[in-house]
Amino acid sequence: MSVTEPSRAAHRGRLGIPLLVLALAQLVIALDFNIVYVALPDMGEQLGFSDRYLQWVVSAYVVSTGGFLLLGGRAADLLGRRRMFVTAALLYAGSSLVGGTAQEPWVLIAVRAVQGIGGALLFPATLALINTLYEEGPLRNRALALWGAAGAGGLCFGSLLGGVLVDAFGWPAVFLVNVPVAAGLALAGYRLFPADRARDRTRRFDIAGALSATGGLTLLVFLLVHAPAAGWLSGGALASAAGAVVLLAVFAAVESRSGDPLLPGRLLAHRGLLAAMGLTALYSAAFSSLPYFLTLYFQRVHGYSALATGFAFLLPAVVVALGTQAGERTVAALGTRRMLAGGLMLGAVGSVALVLGLGTDRGYTALLPGIVLLGIGQGAAWTGMWIAASSGIAPEDQGLASGMASTTLQVGGAVGLAVLVAVAGGIGQQTDVRALLDGIRVAVLVMAAALGCGALATLTLRQRPG
Repeated sequence: MSVTEPSRAAHRGRLGIPLLVLALAQLVIALDFNIVYVALPDMGEQLGFSDRYLQWVVSAYVVSTGGFLLLGGRAADLLGRRRMFVTAALLYAGSSLVGGTAQEPWVLIAVRAVQGIGGALLFPATLALINTLYEEGPLRNRALALWGAAGAGGLCFGSLLGGVLVDAFGWPAVFLVNVPVAAGLALAGYRLFPADRARDRTRRFDIAGALSATGGLTLLVFLLVHAPAAGWLSGGALASAAGAVVLLAVFAAVESRSGDPLLPGRLLAHRGLLAAMGLTALYSAAFSSLPYFLTLYFQRVHGYSALATGFAFLLPAVVVALGTQAGERTVAALGTRRMLAGGLMLGAVGSVALVLGLGTDRGYTALLPGIVLLGIGQGAAWTGMWIAASSGIAPEDQGLASGMASTTLQVGGAVGLAVLVAVAGGIGQQTDVRALLDGIRVAVLVMAAALGCGALATLTLRQRPG
């Protein structure tokens, strides 16, 4: 297939092979968020990690992804979507190869940070490619639903795949499995996606704005990940908070004086995009925090092994994937606003049903009503919020709009998990099973309340034309 065929296929109403590549890229990004969880004990033992620093194998990925998303989105618009897709995929492949051969803890943490930067470049490039290859309307909605199904499945399948790989080949396999996949994505992206246009030299990259925004956002996400365990008044937390405030203030000052700002005023004034950013933050704060509490429930309350826990997430993965497809069809019938409100409300009702199924004397089947309702609501809302984030955005701004919405997704997830863990009584270190179970119930009920409020707020938004 030539590089011009994707757009022709889109005009004929077909999604084509390029969408498979974009969906696979989203699958890789999602898998890498949690594929390493089940490998952490072996990593810690074989590489000599202290308990204090082992968590940074996960946190380094989250911090660097959240900090660089805005920069990644702007880079996709100015430097080229195909170019950034290929570069990010190669960055994934190279860093994964280093990670699979690492012999020192600091190397592994650095690799995870580089993987996070790769994700921050790849995610907005992937989303911007979808939003420019497929015209706004039913075709793009269908593409976003399939792309969303891959991402939702990856988040849930990560633990299962990690368990299988570690059990069969050891912890390096969770890194090495990325190498051929990411390299294949880079090759496929180069061959399938339209060549990038020559860069418009009249548009500057706004280096000062990019550096201050990236630094400020990185410190902000670091604060939200680090402070709940270390303490909000610890030296590291106070220093990162001060640094984030200073750098974000510098960013605001730079933007107010820039002739070609990183965040153009037309996007900051776009009500649909701002509403979508709020929804992505709420979505991640609630839905994306749930696997943490369910993992504690399966392993600490019922004694599941890592592999059994991975299998326990299979059904949620399938239901979420089905929800993304239901969301695309519901948008056509009811519109984006009503569909989003319905997805959030399903999530709220499902959360309450899940709480009713939690118990030391209750099996997996007691969770099924909650899992099904939550999964359908989560999948539908995932599709809907990306449709909302791309609607009415000019092609030359799609990368940045994607970066803005995905940045609030990351920050919302960090804030949400920190808040839910706090209201649950810091259950990560809880040894009493009854107290642990009570904390999980409280966290899920707070999540239900947040989703319910989000659904009501969404219904108050003015419906966009078309």
